[in-house]
Amino acid sequence: MFAVRNLLDVSKPVRELAESAALRELVVPVLGHSAIAVRGILFDKTPGANWKVPWHQDVTIAVAERADVEGFGPWSTKAGILHVQPPARVLENMLSVRIHLDPCGEENGALKVVAGTHRNGRLPETETARLGEESPMTICAVDAGDALLMRPLLLHASSASLAPLHRRVVHIEFAAYKLPGGLRWASNEAEHPVKGPELKLPLPLSAPEVTSIEPAFPADPNIAAAFQCSPD
Repeated sequence: MFAVRNLLDVSKPVRELAESAALRELVVPVLGHSAIAVRGILFDKTPGANWKVPWHQDVTIAVAERADVEGFGPWSTKAGILHVQPPARVLENMLSVRIHLDPCGEENGALKVVAGTHRNGRLPETETARLGEESPMTICAVDAGDALLMRPLLLHASSASLAPLHRRVVHIEFAAYKLPGGLRWASNEAEHPVKGPELKLPLPLSAPEVTSIEPAFPADPNIAAAFQCSPD
């Protein structure tokens, strides 16, 4: 799978999309008016980079620098960007929006989810595999331009694409809290600061749980043009 991990910082069209009225209409009812985009990733399955992604939860966030804060860890670096696993309550108060640039059905590696699993906190890897294999799943087939909303802790997976097609997804994560203990979100918080309060743990969920696919809306054609990835 091809990926670009610091998308909000390297792509002005994606940053503008993340701040657009169309996306804020989806995010604000869930997280509130203080929500901003804190991480952007481009994923693309191509004939030369095409494999299944096993059942998992999204359990890391990208931060600007390391700080020793209770409950945050372990740490890792991906594509030169510092990542950390935060307490579950941080992830429970975030929202991921996946904007599809290509049609994505079951034959093209569509996302598979196990409904309700985001309510169980962070799960051991052995439990994610078991739940994924034994639980009823939903296949989230989408059209180009559709936006799929999900909580990071929702158990999800995807199969390898059976068709020689692109499956480009702009994945944008939103949060409405400042991180505690001097930690800062990685995606250029100096220029795009979080206006919400510092996150205090523990705290209640920010809004009702969400797993939905929104109808297609016109996407900026510059975004699609910027990510014509090589087939190999």
